[in-house]
Amino acid sequence: MCRGNTHPRQEVAVKARDIMHRSAECIPADETLDRAAQLMRNMDVGSLPICDGETVIGMLTDRDIVVRCVAMGHDPSRVRAGDLAQGRVWSVDVDTDLSTVLDVMEQNQIKRMPVLDMRKGNQLVGMICESDLARNISDKQLVEFITAVAVPH
Repeated sequence: MCRGNTHPRQEVAVKARDIMHRSAECIPADETLDRAAQLMRNMDVGSLPICDGETVIGMLTDRDIVVRCVAMGHDPSRVRAGDLAQGRVWSVDVDTDLSTVLDVMEQNQIKRMPVLDMRKGNQLVGMICESDLARNISDKQLVEFITAVAVPH
């Protein structure tokens, strides 16, 4: 007679790889901002990681292009993506658990985070953004995240 499983059910931890979207693509640091804008349009995204070779050196947003280039009177066909890379780039490994992902994003007020595979030389394999979180965390966690990221420290 089978009595079933007497062991407690083990919870499987959700990892960055489980929630990221895999369509991440870098804009090379030496590529122009007009090309970056075209890529954003074609991919229907508002940001791209800036890469120097295989290394993520920054994040470029559509707002960066408008505010830090066009509004300053610069020509986006002459400004390079790498010119706008600044500050530290926060990223996580594909095996980072969801609670750590949330902590890093909240503490550093990050809305979009590159996901790297450290076993493959820190290769960019995906991105996590607010919509990815919205599909994978509770409403309470989502409110906490939005509050933490939207309100300046």
